[in-house]
Amino acid sequence: MIELSQVSYGYDGRALLNDLSLTLSPGSFHFLTGPSGAGKTTLLKLCYLELAPTQGRVTAFGKPADQLGRDGIAQVRRRVGVVHQDCGFLDHLPLIENLTLPLAASGQDTAEFAEDLRALLAWVGLEQRATALPPELSGGERQRAALARALILSPDVILADEPTGNVDWEMSLRLLSLLVELNKMGKAVLIATHDLNLIRQAKSQVAARVLRLRGGQLDVAGADL
Repeated sequence: MIELSQVSYGYDGRALLNDLSLTLSPGSFHFLTGPSGAGKTTLLKLCYLELAPTQGRVTAFGKPADQLGRDGIAQVRRRVGVVHQDCGFLDHLPLIENLTLPLAASGQDTAEFAEDLRALLAWVGLEQRATALPPELSGGERQRAALARALILSPDVILADEPTGNVDWEMSLRLLSLLVELNKMGKAVLIATHDLNLIRQAKSQVAARVLRLRGGQLDVAGADL
């Protein structure tokens, strides 16, 4: 669905990623590890076309990204759900309105998704928090809400940037189980994380590949978990 082929990227004349290749196929599950500053977030941004590579090619759903144009990129992003490190909610809007922002941005009538929204909130365990403002949510609730927002357009690919970085272990396991459930529905999942315990825990739930980013290169850290 998303393929990076010999991709390179850098900032201010400094190379950060060099000659990387990665394929996110239907039903695949990847963990992305590496030290801070290695380029994990940058790699995710290349996957959802927020950044364009300085060299190499990104292909999204069978189409070269550099040939998509503005409208084509917008269509691709509707098929990619992103869970950011910073949830980025609008604090003056209740949770349910924050979740509908991707619908409004894509020009869809939010009223038509009322039933889907209720089901999504129930799935992440937030049906009782629909009218809460973001500052009233706990860290775990915010992360589950961020996952729900990423899923509102029923994407084919889920990209999560340190989704368990600010929550306790119990909530980390809950978020992992939700992501595993999505993967079992056939969605491709890529999780950037420092949490090796989370990766170890995943081995009993899903066949995953662990990719280590260092020195601008991607290494496969062992075989399937």
